[in-house]
Amino acid sequence: MKNSVLKIGAPCVLVASLLTACGEEKTAGIEPKIYTDSLFAVMKADRTNYTKLIVKRLGPNGANVIKPDEHWQDMDIGAPLPAQMFRAGAEGVAELTDEFTYSLQSLWPINAQNAPHTEAEKNGLKYIADHPGENFYGEEKLGDTTYFTAVYPDVAVAEPCVACHNAHKDSPRSDFKLGEVMGGVVIRVPL
Repeated sequence: MKNSVLKIGAPCVLVASLLTACGEEKTAGIEPKIYTDSLFAVMKADRTNYTKLIVKRLGPNGANVIKPDEHWQDMDIGAPLPAQMFRAGAEGVAELTDEFTYSLQSLWPINAQNAPHTEAEKNGLKYIADHPGENFYGEEKLGDTTYFTAVYPDVAVAEPCVACHNAHKDSPRSDFKLGEVMGGVVIRVPL
């Protein structure tokens, strides 16, 4: 996968302080791009596997009783959709750490809360839609904090993704194809 660095601010490094036995302070760190790329790799693998190994097998054509559904909580035999599992993971991480946040967003969201809110999110989602296979990296200031913001393409990895989005009554698009960018994963790290 190609990566595109779109610079919005000066390059930066996440820095962790290390104290030696002599009391000297040394710094070590990891570049935000490497950090967010690594986080995204885990998220993408988990989401792809849930979609292909669980949802695809349980979906409308599956022989099992459990059905993935948008309103799974109202069902005795429902299971969350991939986007809902992703959101649950993001909410769980937010309860554990403030080192990073992530969300699933789209220029064509079914759920309005998945629409971009900041200029960096809007620019990033447009960039990855216009440049398949590339990522977007930048910085943005929200309140008093500057963030490294990365946006990664969220690609339709299985037919149930395409079918659900194309048929959903609230979907602004009905022409998604397998392998197409449907939105993006936004990862934000405070600098």
